[in-house]
Amino acid sequence: MQIEIEITGIRKDNGNHYNPHEAVAYYRWVDVNGKTGITDRTTVVGWLEWGINGTPVTAYVHRVNPLAYCDVKTSAAGTKFLQSRSDDTSSNNILNLPEC
Repeated sequence: MQIEIEITGIRKDNGNHYNPHEAVAYYRWVDVNGKTGITDRTTVVGWLEWGINGTPVTAYVHRVNPLAYCDVKTSAAGTKFLQSRSDDTSSNNILNLPEC
């Protein structure tokens, strides 16, 4: 069994970042059961890396078909963040999601 969450929005901090993905401080999400939340970057990254109570977690962006799964990436400064996989549209780019 696996938990899937759709990333539906982002909240950026006010700092200047070389990598714009590092500016995302919170992700807004919804799971398949309709549960929603706005959770800090470190926690969401941990869910994808380690799971929740032993259950693996995947995240995706789905503004247009097909959906784009997200991977955990690490910046040169060591900051971990989510990045959506490239597809044929920029609509599924995590940085193009609305601010929450």
